[in-house]
Amino acid sequence: MAQEQQATLMNNHHYLIVFFPVQGHINPSLQLAKNLVRNGAKVTLGTTNRGLKQIKSLPTLKGLSFASILDYQDNDDSQTHKEFLSYLAELRSIGPQNLSNLLQKFLADGEPVTLLVYSIILPWAAAVARDLQVPSAFFFNQCATVLTIYHRFLNSQDGIHGKINSSPSIEVSGLPLFSSSDIPTFLIPDNPFSSVMIKLMQEHIHVLEQDPRSFVLVNTFEELEQESIKAVANMNVIAVGPLMPSAFCDGSDLTDKSFGGDLFCQSKDYFEWLDSKPKRSVIYVSFGSLAVLKKEQKEEIFHALVESGRPFLWVLRSSNNEEEEVHKMMENGLNGDGIIVPWCSQVEVLSHRSIGCFVTHSGWNSTLESMVSGVPIIGCPQFSDQTTNAKMVDEVWGIGVRAKANEENIIERDEFKKCLDIVMGDGDRGKEIRGNAGKWKGLAIEAVKEGGYSYNNLKILLEITR
Repeated sequence: MAQEQQATLMNNHHYLIVFFPVQGHINPSLQLAKNLVRNGAKVTLGTTNRGLKQIKSLPTLKGLSFASILDYQDNDDSQTHKEFLSYLAELRSIGPQNLSNLLQKFLADGEPVTLLVYSIILPWAAAVARDLQVPSAFFFNQCATVLTIYHRFLNSQDGIHGKINSSPSIEVSGLPLFSSSDIPTFLIPDNPFSSVMIKLMQEHIHVLEQDPRSFVLVNTFEELEQESIKAVANMNVIAVGPLMPSAFCDGSDLTDKSFGGDLFCQSKDYFEWLDSKPKRSVIYVSFGSLAVLKKEQKEEIFHALVESGRPFLWVLRSSNNEEEEVHKMMENGLNGDGIIVPWCSQVEVLSHRSIGCFVTHSGWNSTLESMVSGVPIIGCPQFSDQTTNAKMVDEVWGIGVRAKANEENIIERDEFKKCLDIVMGDGDRGKEIRGNAGKWKGLAIEAVKEGGYSYNNLKILLEITR
């Protein structure tokens, strides 16, 4: 009977998930796809030609396939203001017709798409779906609190976008006040990406306001962000997270140990080094795939790590000659207690018994991965939603501390060492943080296990889009 039900689902569900080809969007999109496939659905993942070519290892899973929604050789997705705007314009110019063609091809082939899922950079996908009468869902790969903040600023009824000043703040029921240093940086008027990102989010919110049948999938779980989910209940928010490889989350598939879509080549020798270290002794440092640290910031982090006397694993990418010189200087200064690698399997590292804390840019994927692993966090936010995530980690969930930057926006070595002493030490604050980290780890895993909120929400999604 179970096999018949699985076959029925397979015959009635075809999800097309379109995503922007950067690591922070790839990982949750792939994991959402894998979770849907395991529940009997057919899933096609769509992104740019160049994005598909850059991914080092696409996962192979029956029912999962990949497609291009842009047939041109798109440019290097650099993060300079001018190039990013040009890239978005190219996506908007060519993407809608290509996406429409793909949806119509699936229909003609007898595999109609029953739900189009689109990411934060691709709001125009909703209009394509509407024109072809295909149900759609906005996949928001940041936390629900960030969604709530954007909605408060940008909704068409009582949004305060036109009244934003240089020091905006906002209240969310049940949460502390969010000041200008806590809200997403794109809402600050002098941010170079502010205008384009506000337009994107306004477009998303307008679509959701106009179509009561549409909904938002959020990579979070209800126990973690109840207040924020309630605050945007009129937007049909469905929590489906944490979207993590099953081996480290619900245990339903012990072979699922990575997201499977890395854009960077991994090192090979760090696990043997981790195995040699005592339990909860290693500091893991990574600032994600997009953040570019200043030379001075790298030097401050390095000296703090060495002076702390604790072993550390630092993921540090180099993109130009100056950075390579910094890396060589750092590697020459290592005393055997630290290693620097260009990339690693983060979920496997965080779940390793030797990891004691995570020094992170506070991206949402990294925050969830640390939470599921029960690892305390030192938040060093750089841009976008990272400021909000760091505040929640420190002041709401109590699973870490937020490092304070100086007037030049550099976190100095003494501040790093102070934060390390808190989260790695034996003081009351450190014990409390580690206790909270263990509590949220348990709740995160329960959410995706059979009978959990996110598990049930995924089942509901399969039913309403049949």
